[in-house]
Amino acid sequence: MTWILLATAGQFLNALVAIFDKYIVSDEKVLPRPFVYAFYSCLLTGGWIVIFFLGWIPGLSDFGFPSLENVKSPSLQVVAMSFLSAYTFFIALVSMFDALKRADASNTMPIIGSVSALSAFGMSYLFLGEELTDNFAVGVVLLAVGTMLVAQTLPKINVVIQVLHSGLFFALHYITMKGLFNTNGFDDGFFWSRIGFVVFVLSLLLVPVYFDKVKTETKKVTKKVGAIVLMVKIVAGVASFMLLKATDLGDPSVVQALGGLQYIFILIISISFAEWLPASVADSDTRPSTFFRRLLFVVVILVGFMMLFVDSIKFV
Repeated sequence: MTWILLATAGQFLNALVAIFDKYIVSDEKVLPRPFVYAFYSCLLTGGWIVIFFLGWIPGLSDFGFPSLENVKSPSLQVVAMSFLSAYTFFIALVSMFDALKRADASNTMPIIGSVSALSAFGMSYLFLGEELTDNFAVGVVLLAVGTMLVAQTLPKINVVIQVLHSGLFFALHYITMKGLFNTNGFDDGFFWSRIGFVVFVLSLLLVPVYFDKVKTETKKVTKKVGAIVLMVKIVAGVASFMLLKATDLGDPSVVQALGGLQYIFILIISISFAEWLPASVADSDTRPSTFFRRLLFVVVILVGFMMLFVDSIKFV
């Protein structure tokens, strides 16, 4: 049950990140290129390797902070999986940011989360040999279906392709990370995957087109925007660590299915702070009928969430 609560907290932080991401990629004056934003997102995500130094502080290792003592020299398999985790995450981010730029977060994020959950469900069985109990399987399906139904209308076909692509690659990323954890343990897998993130994104600068793109767009970013991006990515890093730890302790398909809760958090935040949020973040469809229809689908998500806890309590 602990890893479900950890994943839930991570999804809440991801809801905050999604709201800021929508603002950043929607405003041409802020950061117009999803590719460049994904570049810095991955670079800062890789920078979370500094968390290993916190393990030297007495007592923190008891709270799950990774330790350098558990890191070993990587095998060729670990190197390959680390680069694969970086590649899949980067590609998923590019598609997600581009979709957020073209459509409402309420129409894109639910589909991405649903596709990711169902894909991870299939990949867990296919690649990791993991099987869910009946209650967990029902919970995953309810979470995924409820999340999908939350989207009032499907985006245009080009956005649909992007969200499907993003969801699939997010699933591949978490399945790869689960494979790393199963093979080498959390600390070792997390360390080399962060190294893989940094090396992968920096290697993109060796391609002249990508280098020019990053250089040109970086010059347009003000210090204020840079500070916002840094703050958002710090929160995203904490959320990522929570989700990866939950993935290590539990099932990746369930962790992804809990993405349905992310939409509920976004809905609550949007309603509670609508007066202060930028127009680019607010949902464009505010009709009462839409709100109550989505509220019904939220109930489906919550039922799926409760099914996970019923199963956890049953086998304690």
